[in-house]
Amino acid sequence: MLFSKDITVFRGGSLWPTTIMNTLVQLLTPLAFTLGTFAVYKLARFVWREYISNPLGDFPGPPSPSWLYGNMRQIWDAENSVMHEGWVSEYGNTIRYRVFFGMSRLFTMDLKAVNHVLMNSQTYQKPAQSRFFLSRVLGDGVLVTEGSKHREQRKVMNPAFGASQIRELTETFVEKALELRDVWAADIKKQTQAERSQAKINVLTGLSKMTLDVIGLAGFDYKFNSLSGEKNELNEAFNTIFSTRPAMSFLLILRGMLGSFGVLIPVAGDKAGREARATMDRIGSKLLNESKAALARASTEKDERFRRRDLLSILLKANMSTDVPENQRMSDQDVLAQVPTFLVAGHETTSNATTWALYALSLRPDIQTKLRDELFTIQSDNPTMDELNSLPYLDAVVRETLRIHAPVPSTIRVAVKDDVVPLGTPFVDKKGKVRDSILVRKGQTLFIPILAINRSEELWGADGREFKPERWESLPEAASAVPGVWGNMLTFIGGPRACIGYRFSLVEMKALLFTLVRAFEFELAVPASEIGKKSSVVQRPVLINDPKAGNQMPLLIKPFVRVD
Repeated sequence: MLFSKDITVFRGGSLWPTTIMNTLVQLLTPLAFTLGTFAVYKLARFVWREYISNPLGDFPGPPSPSWLYGNMRQIWDAENSVMHEGWVSEYGNTIRYRVFFGMSRLFTMDLKAVNHVLMNSQTYQKPAQSRFFLSRVLGDGVLVTEGSKHREQRKVMNPAFGASQIRELTETFVEKALELRDVWAADIKKQTQAERSQAKINVLTGLSKMTLDVIGLAGFDYKFNSLSGEKNELNEAFNTIFSTRPAMSFLLILRGMLGSFGVLIPVAGDKAGREARATMDRIGSKLLNESKAALARASTEKDERFRRRDLLSILLKANMSTDVPENQRMSDQDVLAQVPTFLVAGHETTSNATTWALYALSLRPDIQTKLRDELFTIQSDNPTMDELNSLPYLDAVVRETLRIHAPVPSTIRVAVKDDVVPLGTPFVDKKGKVRDSILVRKGQTLFIPILAINRSEELWGADGREFKPERWESLPEAASAVPGVWGNMLTFIGGPRACIGYRFSLVEMKALLFTLVRAFEFELAVPASEIGKKSSVVQRPVLINDPKAGNQMPLLIKPFVRVD
């Protein structure tokens, strides 16, 4: 409705001076043109880089079923590494597949190439999206940081994870393993009202409580008392963070691409995740303050009774050492960021690895019996670290579990500058050209196939996907080239970013298996076909027919009675 041709116009219930409208049009038109031009430029640049001049454009690989999701839905819906292994059998060891919005990702099983990527951690780093998601769980600890900050944090942390420190912690591992043994024995008796009957137990729950208690004592000199039945909010926080993952959606993709701004986009489980992380931060701050107070008291009193050997205290002491320059010391915030790192390294990964070890032993009673026979060659219920490490078949079972059931099945790196990756085995691209190296451009992502390499039949033989501890008596020559920090496998990665806590995890896992296999016989409580794996940082077991029931590994457990 027009009131005055020169003064105002009616627009949606508001009166706007024509001069203001004209001014807005004059301002917005060039802005819209600029934004449109920029969008066209970005689209043209994307098409050019991904489809015209992409160095990976002629690489073999699967067709992309979706422009939006690429091959990611296929990967997401399958069990870890299954899709990648299928592509390797069809297209070869070095391939290219598509991720979100048609972007390419490099995948290679070539060990020379993988070693190059892992050793050059300054060139190949965790993508910003991955660091963002990890930081939401772990904070900016050593698992998340890059560059000089990562090197400084790791240098300060190394003393806390040395062999001498783990030797002192072994007693704690064994004590808590014995407590778990007694808890399960009581559960069996309660369920069956008999000493020798078997009972159905979700072993993941007990192992998770045990390793939480261990990292509380060994990591922070803190008693969580999870095994004794005390309700523990930290354990609940961990279950909230690790037990589920959101379904793939456009919003989830967009959130990942926006990095730190992605927090503005809501995703299912956000509120519960924030509350869980707040719990972890609050308890972490308390643990940090208590460790600092204990160190100060020990220094003042000069009394050995106040000496603490937990990981956090060792870290704080190392951080204050005169050997560390002032400008390289970690701030309280940096030290606090290591608390969830300790919890993950010493709690979540070990409980899951031991769960899969018991699963594997349940499928192979012959291996279980052979292991048990060796374990009883140690007369004590309280073995030392050296005694645990002296048992070759126990070591083989642990190695084989970590090979077949690596807690973290894969990782991703992004090139922060152009590079050339050498290949140990050349391949032929789609145009018939022989490639003995890969040109990698800045921004290109690379998939590190931990699990796929760990169980590759090309490396480990035709039985490479089978659980066979005896293979460690004579390691296949091809597998000896796997560039891992431990055990000729990629489970703990390799290079400057290799897992700093692998010794801790290995000895704790051995203490658990030593105690539990001597005490019980294990069988699967459901058909093996019903056990599946879903990843949320680590691989947790689920029942395929009842995934909503949460993570679980139901086993039938019966006390073992030794007959001499």
